[in-house]
Amino acid sequence: MIKKHIPNTITCFNLVSGCIAITAAFSDRLIVAAIFIGIAAIFDFLDGMMARLLHVKSDIGKELDSLADVVSFGVVPGLIIFKLLEVSKGSFAPTFMGFGILSYIGFIIPACSALRLAKFNLDTRQSDSFIGVPTPANAMLIGSFPLILWQMGCACSGIYKHIKGLILSPYFLVAVTIVMSLLLVAELPLFAMKFKNLSWKDNKIRFIFLGLSLLLLFIFRFIALPLIIFLYIMMSVLALKKKNEAQ
Repeated sequence: MIKKHIPNTITCFNLVSGCIAITAAFSDRLIVAAIFIGIAAIFDFLDGMMARLLHVKSDIGKELDSLADVVSFGVVPGLIIFKLLEVSKGSFAPTFMGFGILSYIGFIIPACSALRLAKFNLDTRQSDSFIGVPTPANAMLIGSFPLILWQMGCACSGIYKHIKGLILSPYFLVAVTIVMSLLLVAELPLFAMKFKNLSWKDNKIRFIFLGLSLLLLFIFRFIALPLIIFLYIMMSVLALKKKNEAQ
């Protein structure tokens, strides 16, 4: 049947988007790389949705999805950090193969992303929720940095100057890399954006999160993306705390 191949085909579009993002990153077009992270995320959402709608879930689809995610949401954000560290003060000597050694710290992200995805495929606890930050969320957080820099444009005063300085600080980039890599593989329960129905009772936290996310995007545009990821983690932690207190 043709329909059983539809989700896997969409997953391949995710992978191709990741490959395009990699070529863009190597060419120092980080904004294009960030945009294709977003495109890959759309395909990543659609392949799972189509698999559920068509009732064609398969083991090969699950494995293919993880392989595509390693590329789009592991390798690409790692390259973005690598490139940002190169243009920051992090490209100082010593060097390796012409690049500052500090820049290679970015490749911790692909390693932890691969580990997180391997665990996901084997962990039966993650059928309706997540343990550890999902790789698309981490990739969108890191992919937001070039977009924020673009949004700031030539701003050289006030809060904009501080935001640009923060993103291009090697200390900030290294800290984000280490913290997010740890959160990828941490035993941290997080809610999943999977709607089994549209009732308020069953999806209260998801509706609130979506509403707040849209509001943040409307107000802050690309600057909202890191805030949304932080909001996602905080709401998950608070929801878990409330659940434990109820028990």
